[in-house]
Amino acid sequence: MTTITPFRIAIDQAELDELQARLARTRWADQIPGSGDTYGVSVDRVRHLVDYWRDGFDWRKVEETLNAYPQFTTEIDGQNIHFLHVRSQQDSAEALPLILTHGWPGTFVEFLDVIEPLTAAGHDLVIPSVPGYGFSGPTTEAGWNDTRIAKAWAELMRRLGYDKYGAVGNDGGAQISPELGRVDPEHVVAVQVSQVYSFPTGDPAEMADLTEDEAQSLATLDWFVKNKMGFNILQSQQPQTLAHALMDSPAGLVGWNSQLLGPDLDDDFVLTNIAIHWLTGTAGSAIRHYFEKSKADQPTGPTSVPLALSGSNGDFHGIRRFAERDHSNIVAWRTHDVYTHYLHHVAPELMSTEITEFFAQYR
Repeated sequence: MTTITPFRIAIDQAELDELQARLARTRWADQIPGSGDTYGVSVDRVRHLVDYWRDGFDWRKVEETLNAYPQFTTEIDGQNIHFLHVRSQQDSAEALPLILTHGWPGTFVEFLDVIEPLTAAGHDLVIPSVPGYGFSGPTTEAGWNDTRIAKAWAELMRRLGYDKYGAVGNDGGAQISPELGRVDPEHVVAVQVSQVYSFPTGDPAEMADLTEDEAQSLATLDWFVKNKMGFNILQSQQPQTLAHALMDSPAGLVGWNSQLLGPDLDDDFVLTNIAIHWLTGTAGSAIRHYFEKSKADQPTGPTSVPLALSGSNGDFHGIRRFAERDHSNIVAWRTHDVYTHYLHHVAPELMSTEITEFFAQYR
């Protein structure tokens, strides 16, 4: 099937009522007094978010906001794909379309704040939900790794009638977007990402003469691997084991997902992303993405489509010398003193300008 069908979000009230009941019955974990987040996301943090989800967060208001954007679904490679398709505010014939891809534990909501400025600047925007996430889930068969997702994105852009387009990605989307350039180089004019996930091979020679920025990025990576990498290991090895807990407990889902949706982010953004996973029943299928990536064949050579980094100095954004091993055509490498993993939400004006200025040369 190649049909593209208009879509609106309409969660049954019974689902919202059940969620409220589950939140009210939360069985709280114990915690060593004074330990804060030493052992992981603290009880105080989870209580704060659960209390707000139960008593302050307004899903119907969120639905209204999300439904203000044109949304559609289509079936690609046997999987239902949900996406926003927002046209340029300028002459659409001159618009350079962009496909923007999120990661985990985010959703398409990561990019809502750049829609207005990017469409005003002359871009058509396609913002899909990754297979297995939210309204593109759950996945019903194995194998939805980054290459398969990238091929689905190429087919989606073909169905929408785009002969050339750019790709933007954050987090897991920063892995999918370069892969899209690899599988569809005839149509992808360039790629811009917030992180480049190219890592040391273990060769000591790679570490010689690191620049200050490279050393800082490596230190950030080292800290993350030693202190925060547990989620990646479990989701890459035993996602089904974890899924039983995440699918049964909204408080548990808050605890797990908020480890990467920190207190620097506003509560509504955090809970909108978490609520989408809960209300669509995709908390389990979303984390399967890590398993599929871990089992996929590794690329045999570097990408060739022009690639630009626009990253945060407060986040691991990549190390250029390693990135050049995996991407042969890096044309820009910029970092910003905005300390977040979610630049498009936290600094939408900055990122809209970065995106518009970068892709201007490819119109």
